Amino acid sequence: MEPSTTFTESVTVDKPVRTVYDQWTQFEEFPRFMEGVEKVEQLDDTHLRWTTEIGLVKREFDAVIDEQIPDRIISWRAQGEVEHAGKVTFEAVDPTTTKVEVTMAWSPESFAEKVADWTNAAERRVRGDLERFESFIEDRVGATGAHREAH
Repeated sequence: MEPSTTFTESVTVDKPVRTVYDQWTQFEEFPRFMEGVEKVEQLDDTHLRWTTEIGLVKREFDAVIDEQIPDRIISWRAQGEVEHAGKVTFEAVDPTTTKVEVTMAWSPESFAEKVADWTNAAERRVRGDLERFESFIEDRVGATGAHREAH
């Protein structure tokens, strides 16, 4: 079954594309700016284990990185029962500014997730996550690390 809901949100960050990409790929830092994300473990170059709690629904799932081109794109999809996929693109607006665009696709399962879908709560959450990411990266001198492999 394919995810049934898709949306896109974006933010412009006052940092060079390399710095922004390098920070985004520090997946274990996601809980610092993503609401509802309790933990992300990088298992290897292409596999992540997520622990989330959204509303009263706690989930643990694995995701695989399908595509990764440094400074341009990273896309992933959940493995197992969770219907979730996404793509983040990074575009240099100029040498010191980057547009980050997130496209998410998911299938709401629980009643709380279906309500979130009906009320566009997921879009608002991703928008908030992007705004927190913008503040997080703009307040730093550089990225907290770098994961630059291409897949």
